Amino acid sequence: MKILKILTLRGPNYWSIRRQKLIVMRLDLEDLAERTTDTISGFYEALSELLPSIEEHFCSPGHRGGFLKRVKEGTLLGHVIEHVALEMQTLAGMEVGFGRARSTATPGVYNVVFEYKDERAGRYAARAAVRLCSSIVETGRYPLAELEQDLTDLRDLRDEAALGPSTEALIKEADYRYIPWTQLSARAMIRFGTGVHQKRVQATLTDNSGILGVELACDKEGTKTILADAGIPVPRGTVIHYLDELEDAIADVGGYPVVIKPLDGNHGRGIAINIRSWQEAEASYDAASEESKTRSVIVERYYEGQDHRVLVIDGKLVAVAERIPAHVVGDGKSTIAELVDDVNRDPRRGDGHDNILTRLKLDNTSLQWLDRQGLDAHSIPDKGEVCYLRATANLSTGGIAIDRTDEIHPENRWIAERVAKIIGLDIIGMDVVTSDISRPLRETDGVIVEVNAAPGFRMHVSPSEGKPRNVAKPVLDMLFPPGTPHSVPIISITGTNGKTTTTRLIAHICKQTGQVVGYTTTDGTYIGDFLAEAGDNTGPQSAGLILGDPTVEMAVLETARGGILRSGLAFEEANVGVVLNVAADHLGIGDIDTIEQMASVKAVVAEAVHPDGYAVLNADDELVAGMAKKLRSHIAYFSMNPDNEIVREHVENGGKAAVYQDGYLVVLDGGSMVRIAKAEEVPLTLKGMAPFMIANALAACIATYVQGVELEAIRAGLATFKASVDQTPGRMNLFDLGEFHALVDYAHNAASYEALGGFVRNWPGSCIGVIGGPGDRRDEDFLELGRLSAEIFDQIIVKEDDDTRGRPRGDAADWICKGIEEVNPDARYESILSEEKAINIALDEAPKDSLVVILPESVSRAIGLIKDRRPVEDA
Repeated sequence: MKILKILTLRGPNYWSIRRQKLIVMRLDLEDLAERTTDTISGFYEALSELLPSIEEHFCSPGHRGGFLKRVKEGTLLGHVIEHVALEMQTLAGMEVGFGRARSTATPGVYNVVFEYKDERAGRYAARAAVRLCSSIVETGRYPLAELEQDLTDLRDLRDEAALGPSTEALIKEADYRYIPWTQLSARAMIRFGTGVHQKRVQATLTDNSGILGVELACDKEGTKTILADAGIPVPRGTVIHYLDELEDAIADVGGYPVVIKPLDGNHGRGIAINIRSWQEAEASYDAASEESKTRSVIVERYYEGQDHRVLVIDGKLVAVAERIPAHVVGDGKSTIAELVDDVNRDPRRGDGHDNILTRLKLDNTSLQWLDRQGLDAHSIPDKGEVCYLRATANLSTGGIAIDRTDEIHPENRWIAERVAKIIGLDIIGMDVVTSDISRPLRETDGVIVEVNAAPGFRMHVSPSEGKPRNVAKPVLDMLFPPGTPHSVPIISITGTNGKTTTTRLIAHICKQTGQVVGYTTTDGTYIGDFLAEAGDNTGPQSAGLILGDPTVEMAVLETARGGILRSGLAFEEANVGVVLNVAADHLGIGDIDTIEQMASVKAVVAEAVHPDGYAVLNADDELVAGMAKKLRSHIAYFSMNPDNEIVREHVENGGKAAVYQDGYLVVLDGGSMVRIAKAEEVPLTLKGMAPFMIANALAACIATYVQGVELEAIRAGLATFKASVDQTPGRMNLFDLGEFHALVDYAHNAASYEALGGFVRNWPGSCIGVIGGPGDRRDEDFLELGRLSAEIFDQIIVKEDDDTRGRPRGDAADWICKGIEEVNPDARYESILSEEKAINIALDEAPKDSLVVILPESVSRAIGLIKDRRPVEDA
């Protein structure tokens, strides 16, 4: 077996709208193409023994063990690899279940599609599944050590991709609210929402977190001073810079016991508490100084009581947790080392911040703390005896948390909310030491030990004991208050022909509202009136640029089939999805071999519309109109035929549509009819002579209408948008060269040739076509271009693209010429392979009042050659 290609899909896609994270592996089964698993000796036994949990896969039989039943009875290896890739990820802690295995037009080649959680792990699982199945076929086994290594590697990839419990909590809440989010490429930032409404977070720092508050929280002594000035109970303490200041500092705070900690530390590093001797104080000073960036150390009075973390978000207390340092409880027979091992067997414990609890460690710090208690790792504590391994209660060092939110005294709540305002942080964690959080701090001699910017949420969302608190909810409420938008409207446009023109027209109409419109096209990505990035930008990366720009108020996205197949859409849902048409172009590429399959690709844009949004469909195109059956959104149609039966019935049932009626672009909305503009007065239609441009204008009208754009803005947009080089380069650009005219258009498939023919046939003079097509199309496609050209043009010059896309030079032109001769053996045509030479000859020899139609590979070159001849003006 041979892996030919692996694609990673990240949005709604050809295989699934709902399951957006998919691996698509193109796999050549080679000599195993016709062999089913029942003909491979020992395959069933080896697979079921190696992966016994695969028994849980239902597969098509629809019951437990269904997949293994298929293996036993005989199934192809592409199907097996799909299930193995899913199971390996699940065993590595990434539960996934969706998969498909489908044959392609190439014998023995399959597309194996399966879900992933982390894309690197998904790609690894694809390769590992092939490796595993190949080994069983060739040797009858796959070594257990190899499988264990695969699972270890997958877990490592999972852990490397983990975002941390605080970020995960925020993402979970965002998903619940259908707020889109994206992991940014720098500083572990997450963007929630899109465009001008977006908000960014980094752990639990947000757009609202002021730099002054963050800096103050990091300055422990400055924080204490500010709080003390405001009457907040804080520990007596002082800052020292040298060891010889330590003795006086201890005396200044009232003597032992004391706390020594770094001035600018975090996560509990370098902190020592309940210090009762000079020897301990000296060692603790060295540890704190090492952790302090400035070598500055705080010496504070030690206050008896429990350690509590109080979380305040947007000025309101939302959670309280009592934190207990890492410890073990004796059973009267086990050593402390054995008790630690027993505690670490808890599946909730793991390394780092990504687990509910952190594993206990018997390191130097733990051993030193045990020594203070007269213990060591080999001590056997009495039953019920608590042996502490750490002085501080941080969860990151193995501590546990008990929820106390419902127990905090109202006065303590009031103090905490005051502190948040005094420090100036939107999200703040306060460390409070008190013997009883349910009593006022003034009664218990309690103090606020310190405050923290970017406090962790783990202890609140997953406490060791007590009620979990959804502390992500108030964060999202703060970033996106109820009733405020989190995302900009998206209008997505697809189809075989007319995408770029319609996208530009919709963007132009939307600009009339005064909003900043970001839009993507085959000739570039634009924000407002400026080009942000040149290129053929109709895929998810360019769409992501628009959606991530904080100045964009509306997104209009040309969406081509290539991006849908390679990566999926860049967004989960659009407000409006427009499907213009589906024609036989790009067939035989990317395993899309029929026009019906191509329709399924284009339908992704319609199917990915929000239920409250609109799919705009061409009622004159049977394949497009048929997409309505699968849609969950509202539907609006456009049609060149006012009597179209689909439109008529839709409008009678209260639906919306745009039609071409009596020379006007008309919007129908239930029982009402509004004339938008006379077609011949819309510049894009070339005085009404270009029917396909009228259809594009109808699509733009109804798309913007259902999006809520005012009629006057739609009319203004139609009246000021021209098929010019500036507004639609390469799309029906008409030039007046005095004696004759030249037309440049990017038509490159049969459907676009037919549409262009509707305009050419209305031209009063003779018409010369300079024609060709992309080299990666099928032979029959070139034949059809030749046939159509013979029907459309009076004279034909056949040229070829500079990039023949793998075809021998002259081959595409030969097929086109064959098509011409099929229709008209006496046709006037010649083959001039050089595009530049062909254009110049056509322009040199053009008769008076004729029209030279140029269908170029390079639009800019063709326009340049015409402009060299100084046209009167853009017609």
